[in-house]
Amino acid sequence: MIARKWNFIVLLTAVFALAGCASTSTTGGASSTPAGSPAASASAPSTAKPAGGASVLDEIKSRGKLVVGVKYDTKLFGLKNPTGGEVEGFDVDIAKALAKEILGDEKKIELKEVTSKTRIPMLDNKEIDMIVATMTITDERKKQVEFSDVYFKAGQSLLVKKGSPIKSVADIKKGTKVLAVKGATSVGNIKAKAPEATVLEFDNYQDAFSALKAGQGDTLTTDNAILYGMVAQDPNFAVVGEPFTDEPYGIAMKKGETALQTVVNDSLKKLQSNGEYDKLYKKWIGEAPSK
Repeated sequence: MIARKWNFIVLLTAVFALAGCASTSTTGGASSTPAGSPAASASAPSTAKPAGGASVLDEIKSRGKLVVGVKYDTKLFGLKNPTGGEVEGFDVDIAKALAKEILGDEKKIELKEVTSKTRIPMLDNKEIDMIVATMTITDERKKQVEFSDVYFKAGQSLLVKKGSPIKSVADIKKGTKVLAVKGATSVGNIKAKAPEATVLEFDNYQDAFSALKAGQGDTLTTDNAILYGMVAQDPNFAVVGEPFTDEPYGIAMKKGETALQTVVNDSLKKLQSNGEYDKLYKKWIGEAPSK
């Protein structure tokens, strides 16, 4: 009799234990399942942005401010004034004009410093809405960003100290030290045109120009429009030879943001048709744009 009672108690205890385990598994499952697992997705509402969510254009209008990446070291296009701290140049004025077209006020803009190396990562990380920073349109870059129509035409050239024996890219031989900037198309271009040259890369244009002035290289190469800005800073240097590449500049936006791309292209067309583009071009470049 005692044995039978004992067996019954053991059986009853096991039943309650199983019931308790089932209850714990059911009530505790949602909180203990790793985020992102199928069970978590089924039991908790998703916080991910649905397909077709807010575009960058929507976000710009919602916040009431356009955030643009520009150069801070490129005279004529984007250079921080050491006296007042303002960033000035053709690209900066184009960015302000876009803010006026999109938001109705050119002051509704925030400028963030980019370099040739950092601009696409900053765009991808949504630190900026677009890049207006002497950026050449290339097929490779088109895989990474959406480009506007061409808003400036440049060509790669060489900057040398006056009196230099280097007069064109044909004069760059083995042992010639060429200075360039990381992330710029000019690095690959000069290696293709002068494969025996030694190419030294710097983080930005001011560092590269300072190195040239200090005698660390024989020539500096990038787009002629940028080099003319350096000559304006120091007339002891000159741009030599004919441009040996075509460098069409475009405004870059995050891949897939075609609504913003359309607005930017429409705005550029308006600036060109109403004469504002020509006015800005003459202000910074010193002559009318070639047609």
